[in-house]
Amino acid sequence: MTAEHWEHFHHQADIGVRGFGPTKEAAFAQTALALTGVITDPEEVKPQEMVPVVCEAPDDELLLADWLNALVYEMAHRKMLFHRFEVKMTGHRLQATMWGETVDVARHQPAVEIKGATYTELRVRPTEDGGWVAQCVVDV
Repeated sequence: MTAEHWEHFHHQADIGVRGFGPTKEAAFAQTALALTGVITDPEEVKPQEMVPVVCEAPDDELLLADWLNALVYEMAHRKMLFHRFEVKMTGHRLQATMWGETVDVARHQPAVEIKGATYTELRVRPTEDGGWVAQCVVDV
């Protein structure tokens, strides 16, 4: 079974984010963690404040893009970074709770500002071992 983890993948001037998990929800959560990893080391972010997010889209791929764009919005609007994500999905509706903290520039040393998730290499699919992978390219 696919273990939960995340990674980045190369894509010209932008950055690909990819999450893996035993469930689609876990893969979406890991992709969100990969998004944080574009900016800073997620282990440096403390889960001090909880923020709820709800997204709905006509399919899994668009739902992933909406989810990541909601995360980008919350990071910019609240001036926060997030470390922990609890994702629940019913059909193509996602309800998530995110935990994070206000950006501390000295401690987090943000590397880039993410403008948003794109439809480039946007995929949500089962893996050969029965898990899930979710990925897209983010504009930095």
